Amino acid sequence: MKYIKLGIIGLVTLIVSTSCVPSKKYNELLEREKTCSEELAKYKKMSLDYESLAKELEMKFDLANKDLIKLRKDTSELGEKLRLLNREYKIVKRQAEELESSFDNLKNLSAKETAKLQAELKVKNLSLQEKEDALLGLEEELKTKEKLLSEREKRVNELEEMLRKKEDGIRLLKERVAKALKGFEGQGLTVEQKNGRIYVSLEEKLLFSSGSTTVQEEGVNALIQLGQVLETEKDLEIIVEGHTDSDKLTRSTSPKNNWELSVLRATSVVEIILANSEVNPSQLMAAGRGEFYPLSETEKAKNRRIEVIISPNLNELYEIISND
Repeated sequence: MKYIKLGIIGLVTLIVSTSCVPSKKYNELLEREKTCSEELAKYKKMSLDYESLAKELEMKFDLANKDLIKLRKDTSELGEKLRLLNREYKIVKRQAEELESSFDNLKNLSAKETAKLQAELKVKNLSLQEKEDALLGLEEELKTKEKLLSEREKRVNELEEMLRKKEDGIRLLKERVAKALKGFEGQGLTVEQKNGRIYVSLEEKLLFSSGSTTVQEEGVNALIQLGQVLETEKDLEIIVEGHTDSDKLTRSTSPKNNWELSVLRATSVVEIILANSEVNPSQLMAAGRGEFYPLSETEKAKNRRIEVIISPNLNELYEIISND
């Protein structure tokens, strides 16, 4: 491969020595490099935002479950207090009834004894009223807790159902993508699902010739098939990542390094998908990771690849948790 690169460099040097690159073409290359750099910065920010969102979703989901457990505990404790207060209320009520009965039986006793009984009866009645008031307060608090518990359980169930639907949707989409690209099996294309995302990996041999950013015919066909599946899904985020091996580029023209090569290749893939499908451009993002995310330390061919990462849009789920 190094000999091929030396040959290409020699050819480019010969051409440059005999003629000048038109300024328009050079400016276009500069502009494209600038655009790719901006796209890379945008991707890095969006990637950080996505990771932050995923962590916040997970944290809020855990908090919702913790609140639910606490509410269940509070409701159980409140129910126990209510049962104890009911027992006390019945005891006091019975004592009051006994005093009233005693009072009726002792009407003929002396005024002193009658006054004493009346005072005791008043105290018991006051205690009875306090117990009744406390009982009503606990009943209202219990109703409030039960209502809140029901609302939290409903919200948790809604979140679980939304997550299940997202996971089912990704699983079914993975099956559709794998079926559409089945004809490219064994040609450097794989489809797998992990961490709630779909990863479509296309090796360099399927898409590009060495050092090139132009997609070959067979690779174009694979991308068209992929685009036709993705255009029917409007609730996805699609990241196209370019990856290279660790061999350094030694050229003065674009792409000058592996960063630039990976971004330009990702951009070429995005352009083909958009040109041959109805995928919404706002769903797509092109980015390059250069040589810094290898799959293998020894097999460089595996590292030279394009990865199309398909993720469900979690904005709706995030809004529900934020409004909780």
